[in-house]
This record gives sequence, structure tokens and C-alpha cells, in this order.
Amino acid sequence: MTHFGKINSVRRYLKGAAATAAVVAAIGVALTAAPPAIGQSRTWGDERVMIDFVKIDDDITLRRMVVRAVNPKGTVLFLHGFPETLYAWKDIAVALGADYDVHAFDWPGYGLSSRPPAGRFSYAPKDYAHVLDGYLDKAGIDRSKLTIYATDIGSLPALLLAVKDPKVAKTIIVGDFAPLNRPQHMYESLQQLKSGPAMQQARIQLNGNRDDILENAFTRGLPPAARYEISGEFRDDMTRGWNQGAMTTADAFSHYYAHFTRDQDYFESQLERLKTPVRVVWGEQDLYIKKEMGVEFAGKIQAALTLLPGIGHYPHLQLPQHVVDEVRASFQ
Repeated sequence: MTHFGKINSVRRYLKGAAATAAVVAAIGVALTAAPPAIGQSRTWGDERVMIDFVKIDDDITLRRMVVRAVNPKGTVLFLHGFPETLYAWKDIAVALGADYDVHAFDWPGYGLSSRPPAGRFSYAPKDYAHVLDGYLDKAGIDRSKLTIYATDIGSLPALLLAVKDPKVAKTIIVGDFAPLNRPQHMYESLQQLKSGPAMQQARIQLNGNRDDILENAFTRGLPPAARYEISGEFRDDMTRGWNQGAMTTADAFSHYYAHFTRDQDYFESQLERLKTPVRVVWGEQDLYIKKEMGVEFAGKIQAALTLLPGIGHYPHLQLPQHVVDEVRASFQ
């Protein structure tokens, strides 16, 4: 059971007894069966809570989760990081689903989304930005009433799209990622993925360390008192989704990093074009991307920065209530 996954915790964040009862009933139908075929959908006992697949183009089909509100005040889209899947957002999505339509999807190379050969899709941040743009169109999301909450590898694609289209969202909330080419603020293994002869060896090590990554990546570097559990459902989904076809999640992550420096440099050169309101949230104890990266980035774009004491690289898993609060504040 997650730090946030208890039903009583979910109830506290929902408004209205009827909404609470409906969503709690929906959670009770656990997503343990085989995934639906492309074009089919499956609900969690309530038509507002759904997992299905959306075709973006001939190469990319995304698995997505949608939680529907009866009278939505807006739309929230959550973008996950490595090595996650859309299940990272399940409890938070349900908590917000009483008031907002909530979307999340698996990036290409993750979960049960497509994994085309790297020769057809590079898995670069710029490519992910294109996928994000396509999803917003296919899902019919009103961008003027949209908050995007992105972490880790999901953040730079969202911001690259905002550079291209300032009206991509009402607000973008990002954190614990590397918007700028500052390898000194990054974990050593991530530096190795960026360039040079160590890239291939780093990719091999990632693939060989799958079990350790899925067991320890979320709390690595945190003191024992700050460690937390993720749900077995989420862990099982990451494990099941790691190997799909010829490309692993680690391979997709490595391809992303192979183009990372190029896309970081491009983004920094275009900062003056970033007009979409951005808020920055960072775990002060982030081991993988140091808080100095967030401080510099927020200063460059003059964005509000929230540093979370005692929190690591995955605030949405360690302190999910803060995500709920940030999202609600973005609509005020």
C-alpha cells in the first residue's frame, strides 16, 4: 500500500459523500487483469475512471488513464518520469477526480505504450514534446483550462512544447529534472548517459539493474525515517512494462539521454520565448538532480520555486498531498 494509497486518505481529499463513495468503489476494482486490446477500454467500476489506448500516429499508441469529474473545473495532465508508469499517479488522480478531469499516460518506451525502433522514433525530449502535443489534440483537451504537472523526463518535453506554443496550458508545474546542461548537478550515472564512451556501458548497467532500480530508486539517498512504500500494483506494472518487445524501459531512457544535451541547450537558448506560467517544485533532498538545478532554473525564468524539506526525487510519491494542493492552487 502506498504512502497515499489508503482509502481513508483518499476520502479526506474528496469533496462530497457521493463522490467519495463512487471513487472508493472504483478503486476497489483493481487493475490486475490483462490490459485491454488497442481501441478497447476498461473502467474501474465507474465510467469516469478508465484505462484505454489512444493512437497518436502510425508509430505511437499510448496507454492512458482518465478520471472524469461530474462537473470538472478544469483538466489536469500528469507526466511521469523514469522508471515509472501512469500508475504513479493513480491515487492522486482519484483524489482530484471529484473536481477535475485527470489524465495520465505512459511515455513511449514505458508501461504498455508503443516502442518503435529508435530509427523511427528517437525518444528524445523533442520527440516526447511532439507526442504530448498529439495527445492533447487526440484527447480533445481544452488547453486554456489545463494544468500540466510533470516530473523527471516528463518536464523538459512539456516546456519545449510551451516554447513552441505558449497557450499549451494554463499552468505548467515541473520539478526534479534537468532543464539546463549542468551535469555537475546530476547523479554520476546520469552524467554518463549524456555523452561519451560511457553511454553504452551505462545503458547495459541500467538493464542489468532492473530489480534494484524498481526496489530502491524511489528512496535512494533518503534517511530511513523518510523512506516510504510504493504499492505492489504500481511496482508490478513497472516490472511488467520493463520488457515489451525488443526495447526495454532502460533502452528508451538511454535514447532519451543520448539527445538530452542537444535539447537542453536548445531549450536554454529559447527561454525568452517561454511565456506559459510555470511553477517549480523540488525535493530538497533530491539525489539525482540536485536542488541547485531547480534554483537556477526558477531564477532564470522568474518562476515561483517550492523546495520541499526532507523530500527526494519523487515528491508525488513521498508527499502526494502537496501535489494535490499545487494542482488546486493552479486553478485559483
